[in-house]
Amino acid sequence: MEVLRERYELSCSRISEIAAAQEVAEEYKDYFKKVAEFILLVVKACDDRDRPADIENIEIENIEIEELRAENRALYEDILDARYEQSYANPTYICEKYGLDMGRLLAFLYAEIRAMIPYAFEQALEDLVIRMELFVEIYNAFAYTQSEAELLTLPEKAAVPNTNDIRDTLYWFVSDYSETASGSRVRSLVDADCDFAVRIVEDSDLNDLRYLYRYGEYVSPDVERMAQYLNSLPDERIQLMADTYTEGYRIGFEKAHIDLGKKETVDLHYMLGFERVVRAAIANFAKMGLKPTIYRCENNIFGKSVVRKKGYFGADANKQYLYDHKDDIALFLDKKLVKRKLEVLRTAYEAVKEKAAVYAGPAVIEVFGEHPFAPAVKDEACSLDAGQQKLSAELKGASQDIISSYINEEERSFTIIAFPVPSIGERFVEIFDETIRLNTLDYKTYERIQATLIDTLNKAVYVEIKGMNGNRTDLRVALYPLSDPDRESIFENCVADVNIPVGEVFTSPVLEGTNGKLHVSRVFLNELEYHGLEIDFKDGMIADYTCTNFDSEEKNRDYIRANVLYHYDSLPMGEFAIGTNTTAYMTAKKYDIANLFPILIAEKTGPHFAVGDTCYSRSEEVKVYNEDGKEVVARDNSISALRKTEPSKAYFACHTDITIPYDELGSIIAYSKAGDAYPIIENGRFVLAGTEELNEPFDR
Repeated sequence: MEVLRERYELSCSRISEIAAAQEVAEEYKDYFKKVAEFILLVVKACDDRDRPADIENIEIENIEIEELRAENRALYEDILDARYEQSYANPTYICEKYGLDMGRLLAFLYAEIRAMIPYAFEQALEDLVIRMELFVEIYNAFAYTQSEAELLTLPEKAAVPNTNDIRDTLYWFVSDYSETASGSRVRSLVDADCDFAVRIVEDSDLNDLRYLYRYGEYVSPDVERMAQYLNSLPDERIQLMADTYTEGYRIGFEKAHIDLGKKETVDLHYMLGFERVVRAAIANFAKMGLKPTIYRCENNIFGKSVVRKKGYFGADANKQYLYDHKDDIALFLDKKLVKRKLEVLRTAYEAVKEKAAVYAGPAVIEVFGEHPFAPAVKDEACSLDAGQQKLSAELKGASQDIISSYINEEERSFTIIAFPVPSIGERFVEIFDETIRLNTLDYKTYERIQATLIDTLNKAVYVEIKGMNGNRTDLRVALYPLSDPDRESIFENCVADVNIPVGEVFTSPVLEGTNGKLHVSRVFLNELEYHGLEIDFKDGMIADYTCTNFDSEEKNRDYIRANVLYHYDSLPMGEFAIGTNTTAYMTAKKYDIANLFPILIAEKTGPHFAVGDTCYSRSEEVKVYNEDGKEVVARDNSISALRKTEPSKAYFACHTDITIPYDELGSIIAYSKAGDAYPIIENGRFVLAGTEELNEPFDR
């Protein structure tokens, strides 16, 4: 620790010198000056907190929260709003100044420097020091080149280092420190002693909003308003929210016949502002014998959580900034780095294998209501080439294989629940109350109606789904053949346990014979917006795809390939489901928030189709039963079955649900082997006998 402190102080001293005077070529002086000044701002935040019980030592006065707000804004203002247009973190701006190759490298460097902010609040000196030393090393390369140019008096020689040399320096930073980063990340997932965030939740006075500024995350006015609103609710309301959340988790283990008593930790995911609910949930989990792990949503080169947030997170200071840097790894990704990443991941899990074995799974609080985001696709931003796309897919799959060898998918579960945030609009309180109602709908009613659906679907060998009102969906989904209908089921009856709220029936389709077009006029997938999304299937695999987001067809396809296919050439249809929560659908209509619903709720408001792995991925051997005692046997498909012979080809480590809303749904008709037709939905309404109750919300 003494050596680390010395390195920290030396780096601080050198960066102070750089901020004061630059010895680099004229055009680069502003870059190094501004980045150095930013680092010193982070250093000040770190040094200010390098004392015991920092927050508790601050008197509760308004001026002090104003100071915290000012500090927080100063740390993030370079990427806020219009400021981002002339930020060195913006690939477009910096590449205009320094060219594409050097611009991308320096934009990456600044983004990695910006990732230092939360480390200052965590007092994670090593994570600060390695980035400060990297900055100094890059600066020295520019300073040396400039000095050489001056000594040689060669004005025609650009006083700029070779871009390959700069890239090599950055590459070895990424490679060398992958082990440290991976070890820290894995420990924070399974080791309850990594309790930075837990201590904030458990020990803070949650009525004093200064606690929000202990994380180092961006605290928007919306985050404060969320915390204030939850603080205004009676204890009984908070407890109801926490109980719904944690009971779903417990029931998930119960339904899967997994012994929760053998587990010791649960990792909690939430957005800042929800600490009062999280505190109540921690108490509930303690009664189950579980300790919390809460890790930070990463936004650095070692672990980006851009598309789907994992861990705790503040507001997004700028979604475009995150999108611009999501593929920075393209600067470095090669076979050698993939090998390195897999080695250090295995080493990290091996070091905590006992703790990994008693990890129970995630409990997630999602949020919705933030302003919709349709990214600009910038030519200057890094992107993976064809070879790197394959490497990325391989890395993702192999990483999941390693994780699954230490965290047995058959012995874990999860739960997800969602709530709105104040930015959803003036009717936030109404929508919040309505969401609590949705999350606590009587699951027995849905269980009964969905059982009727399943009884009919179990007679079918395929289902046809067709759109209306401009929706061009025309799909035939092949179903698993039952050998014993009295004891087996094709569909699972899903109510409100791991996925809250109710309800849906779902299955793993038979890929062979699943053909046609899936079309949705507008949909949000993993926080990204798609217009006119079309996916064509041939024998259950994606054969073609497009959307209308951009004028260029190439950009449309690249957008889908990167964010839906995750750079795979194709993906299977891993799930077909019929959502039954017409109440949620009409809530979306009433408040005009359909485009803001998270997929967790949206998937319950119509039929949906997942591309990627099945819902039973890596736990296919675990028997699942509906309440009527019938075993759900459609847990596999011809791709996931490869786990027995070619495991590297069996999984994709992704699962993206795409929902057709009822008002775009012409029909769902099930067909038996004999050709008998069983209409389920016609013109957006349930017509199957015994399901008519689901239409009542449409008629209110």
